[in-house]
Amino acid sequence: MKKTTTLYKIIEDKTIAWFENCNEYLILENTTADIIKRLDKGISAKKIAEALSKKLSVPIEKTTDFVLNLEQTIYNKKNATNTNLTNDYRDINKPEKFKFINYYKINDIVFRIDYLSEKELSYIHPKFAHLVVDNTTEFDSHFEIFINNKYIFLYVDNTIIGSWSRSEVHFFQGKFSMELIQKIHQKEENEWMGVFHASAVSDDKKSVLFLGNSGNGKSTSLALLQANGYTCLADDFVPMDKKNREVYSFPAAISIKKNSLETLQPIYPELATSTEYDFKRLNKIVRFLKPNNDNFYTHLPCNDLVFIKYEKESDIVFEKISKIDAFQQLIPDSWLSPIKENAEIFLNWFENLNCYQLTYSNNQKMIETVSKIFNNDL
Repeated sequence: MKKTTTLYKIIEDKTIAWFENCNEYLILENTTADIIKRLDKGISAKKIAEALSKKLSVPIEKTTDFVLNLEQTIYNKKNATNTNLTNDYRDINKPEKFKFINYYKINDIVFRIDYLSEKELSYIHPKFAHLVVDNTTEFDSHFEIFINNKYIFLYVDNTIIGSWSRSEVHFFQGKFSMELIQKIHQKEENEWMGVFHASAVSDDKKSVLFLGNSGNGKSTSLALLQANGYTCLADDFVPMDKKNREVYSFPAAISIKKNSLETLQPIYPELATSTEYDFKRLNKIVRFLKPNNDNFYTHLPCNDLVFIKYEKESDIVFEKISKIDAFQQLIPDSWLSPIKENAEIFLNWFENLNCYQLTYSNNQKMIETVSKIFNNDL
């Protein structure tokens, strides 16, 4: 099957290409992108090589090899094959009894979530424990989670959503979160432009996304900003819709790693007695901090990406970075819609962003710098 190119966007001195059949983004040299465009139009590799040879004054043998190798790379690249056995859902019966039944209230919506055992509970509940309500049996939506034959199953309102192997827990958690935001914001999956692995903070007028590798300090920075008058829109799972191109609130708690407790416990005394979770699969020990957001319907524009990093004894460094560098860091940890219209909206949104790198060790200086971003005082 051909790897069909459907979208191109020139940013800075490169071309970002999006391939529809595999929902993949590639950063290309402009000349390379032009060759692919011609191949897409059905122009033969021979004619393209001849034109390239004349343009660059390069022997025809070299340009022919280059074009043929590029054609093979782009069009014959094998898509990843799913080797997992397909589940036959006809043989799966939902359990008659679930050990844990919790009710969670998000604004005025009540969710009932049933967990078969402590294992299933551990995948979801810690991030949403602050939303639990007691003394109710009425609910608006019903989620059921259980493990059967080493697969995790998710049902929503008595409809099966899917199943995942235990090595795919993060995909299950992502799908659970997607189902949740569809219910909260009344938007179907095709109405979302993407979801970013980031922390989103707001001043109630606009939002800023903090990105970076795990352990760089995204959540800690978010907690510090939350304590200084800013609002937590979302942590780890940051959804953006296609219609408004805005960041939408997500009600999960802020994940606080053990090495951040010394910094945050004086500000948030409740962390001293909060439950500690040892996620061996992720090799991290965390506690969860309730976000200060009291309106999980909130959605705000975002024009700034900040790649943040806490570095001990570092002077504060705040600078603009190239959008191409930012794109390369943003894409691997993001879920981006496979729909052409949504991909085009994403590229247009990204083209107009401000992208920064912020490295710090002094918390107050970090807060002052972020305040300048919100105040457009850079």
